[in-house]
Amino acid sequence: MNTTNEKIDKLVRELGLPKDAELFGSDGVVTQITKRLMETALEAEMEEHLGYGKGERAQQPRRNTRNGTASKTVKTGHGSLELDVPRDRDSTFEPQLVKKRQRRLNAFDDTVLSMYARGMSTRDIRDHLAEVYGTEVSPELISKVTDAVLEDVREWRKRPLATVWPIVYLDALVIRVREGGTVRRKSAYLAIGVGVEGRKEVLGMWLEETEGAKFWLKVITELKNRGVEDILIACVDGLKGFPEALETVFPKTTVQTCIVHMIRGSTRFVSHSERREVATDLKPIYTAVDREAALTALGAFDEKWGKRYPMITQSWTNNWERVVPFLDFPEDLRRILYTTNAIESFNARVRKLVSGKGHFPHDDAAFKLLYLAVTAAEKKWTRPPRGWSRALNQLAVHFEGRLPV
Repeated sequence: MNTTNEKIDKLVRELGLPKDAELFGSDGVVTQITKRLMETALEAEMEEHLGYGKGERAQQPRRNTRNGTASKTVKTGHGSLELDVPRDRDSTFEPQLVKKRQRRLNAFDDTVLSMYARGMSTRDIRDHLAEVYGTEVSPELISKVTDAVLEDVREWRKRPLATVWPIVYLDALVIRVREGGTVRRKSAYLAIGVGVEGRKEVLGMWLEETEGAKFWLKVITELKNRGVEDILIACVDGLKGFPEALETVFPKTTVQTCIVHMIRGSTRFVSHSERREVATDLKPIYTAVDREAALTALGAFDEKWGKRYPMITQSWTNNWERVVPFLDFPEDLRRILYTTNAIESFNARVRKLVSGKGHFPHDDAAFKLLYLAVTAAEKKWTRPPRGWSRALNQLAVHFEGRLPV
C-alpha cells in the first residue's frame, strides 16, 4: 500500500466513517474528506493571518486573537458542504480558499461551465447534478454561474491583438435569438487568425441580423483599434460588402474566397450518387499550376457538367477574381489556405452546439456559449499548420517587407 492510500485510510478512520459509507452525497467519504482538508487549509490561513498557531498565545497582549468559527454552506460538484470557517476578534481575516460571500467552490463552477459549453441547457444541468451528485441547484444559480463568464467575454473582446496577421479566416453561422417576444435569425461572425508563429487564435466574434459594407467596416475598424496594422490574406465565404470595407482600412490585403466553401456550395444541389464525381472533377480547378490552367479546367468541367448543373460553373465564374488569387502562391501556402481542417472542425463543433440550443433568450446567452467553445478549441490549437515554416518564407517573399523581422 502506498503512502497516499495509507493517509486516506487513516483519515477515513479518524472521521469515524463506516466501511460501507457512500462515496458521494452530503455524508459521503469524498464530502467528509473535502471538508476536513478545507477546514485545515482555512485554519492555516488564519494562523498566517494572526502570526501564531492555534493553542499558542499572542506575544503582544492586545494582539488580534481567534474568535471561534462561523458555519458556512457551499455548493460543490458532489453536493452541499458545511464548513466551519475560523473568525478573528478584529474581523480582519479574509480567507482566500473560500472568500466571504462565496457560495460555490471553483470546482462546482467549472463543472457547470463545462456542461454549458457542451450545449446543455440550464434545465439539463440541473437534472444532471441532481441525478449524479444528489445536488439540488436552481436554474437561477446555474445562470448566475454562467453569467460570471460575461465579464471574461467583455474583456476578451477588447483585448489587444498582434500587429500583423498572415492569414485571417472569416466565417458565419446562423443562430436564433429572442428579441421583444419574437425569435429572430442572426448571424454570428467569427474571425480566426493565423499568427506569424503559426498559432491559430479567434480574434473576435460579432452578432448581426444583416451584413453589409457598413457592418464590416465597423468590424475591421475594431480590429485595427485593437492593434492590427496589417492582414496579408483574408479568406472569406462571399461575405456581402466585406471586400469593399476591407479595402478601406487595409487596402493591401488580398481577399481570397474560401475554396472549402466553394466546393461545399458546388455540391449542395448535386444528387448524392454524383457528388463524389463532381467534387473530383472540381479539383483540377483549384489545384491548377496557374490561373490560365485553372480557367481551362473550369471549361472542361463546364463541358461535362454544365448542362446538368449550370449553377456550379456560374458560381465559380461569378467569384473567379476572388477564387484565383491563391494560385499565385506556391503549393505549401495554397494547401494551408484551402485545407483548414482545424478551423472546419471548430466551426462544425460550434454549429452542433448552436443547433442543439434551439434559440437563445438574448445576445449575451449566445456570446457565453460561443466564448466557451472558443476557449475550449484554442487549448487544442498548440501546433502550427503543417509546412508553416516554408509557407511563412513564401509569404515573406510574396509580401515583401510586410512581415515583422
